[in-house]
Amino acid sequence: MDAFLWAVQGTLAAIFVVAGARQAIPPRSTLISRMPWTADFPGAAIRLIGIAELAGAAGLVLPAATGVVPILTPLAATGLALVMTLAAIFHARRHEYAAIALPVVLFAAAAFTAWARFGPYTP
Repeated sequence: MDAFLWAVQGTLAAIFVVAGARQAIPPRSTLISRMPWTADFPGAAIRLIGIAELAGAAGLVLPAATGVVPILTPLAATGLALVMTLAAIFHARRHEYAAIALPVVLFAAAAFTAWARFGPYTP
């Protein structure tokens, strides 16, 4: 089970590194052309979401892997689950129902990681 949990954490971290970098690095005009929903947010808010996803990705792996403050791993997973809940609500309000699937799957993986690392599989 521990190997499966690490696979979930690693996959989540990789996904959030890519997603976070796609929001935190490019200029706003590029973001709007790639992701139309970003037009509804100020540039600083989009960057903050990207930075939060990057920090969450690091928090999924580094604390548990190094043994330094390992409680941060389930906290990072909980934070990312919250971000995905908000993303699903946002897309539902915009009637972008096809865009809800990915946040729901990522929420489930993050919630599973939080549950496992808070409980039976704490490093």
